[in-house]
Amino acid sequence: MSQQSKWLECEQSAHTGKTVIVRVVSKMRGDILGTIRWYGAWRQYAFYPSQGTLFNVGCLEDIQAFIRELMESRKDHPHV
Repeated sequence: MSQQSKWLECEQSAHTGKTVIVRVVSKMRGDILGTIRWYGAWRQYAFYPSQGTLFNVGCLEDIQAFIRELMESRKDHPHV
């Protein structure tokens, strides 16, 4: 999985067997802004921001879109 927006790129960095871990990277600077990974207590993917990061509404919308895509993929392939 590799998704892009105007400012962000999401790259799969690991697979746990049931879920994936995705790095959210700044396209401008290459900084890792956080990760998207499964949060079992909520039974859904969540965004874990890196310390000291700051996001505007557009970036947060892009991150939400990436998470929705992961959740849809999980519905299609529940054990992947």
